[in-house]
Amino acid sequence: MDYENYAKVAKALSDAKRVKIMDMLSCGSMCACDILEHFDFTQPTLSHHINLLLKADLIIVEKTGTWHHYSLNQEKFAQFMQDTVALTASKADCICSLEKPKTGCGV
Repeated sequence: MDYENYAKVAKALSDAKRVKIMDMLSCGSMCACDILEHFDFTQPTLSHHINLLLKADLIIVEKTGTWHHYSLNQEKFAQFMQDTVALTASKADCICSLEKPKTGCGV
C-alpha cells in the first residue's frame, strides 16, 4: 500500500463538504455552477475544495470552452476503498508480521 497517497486521499475526504461533492459526482458529471447550488459558500471556496479533490486525484475535470465539468475518478476511489478494507482485514501478510519489531520497549 502507498501510505503517502492513502493519507492524501483520506485528508481530502476529511471534510464533510468534500465528501458531499464526491457523493454528488457519484451520480455523474457536474458543472461547478451546478455543484455550487448545493452549498452556502462562495465560488472561491468551492474552487478550494475542488482543488484538494483534484490534487488527491479523486475527481477528473473536463474543460469545454469556459465550463469545467467534474466527475468522480472511479478507479482512484475504488483503490482507496480497497486499501481501507485491507487496513482492517486480518491477513497472513499483515505489516505486523512482515516487519521486525523494534527492540528497547521491554517487550
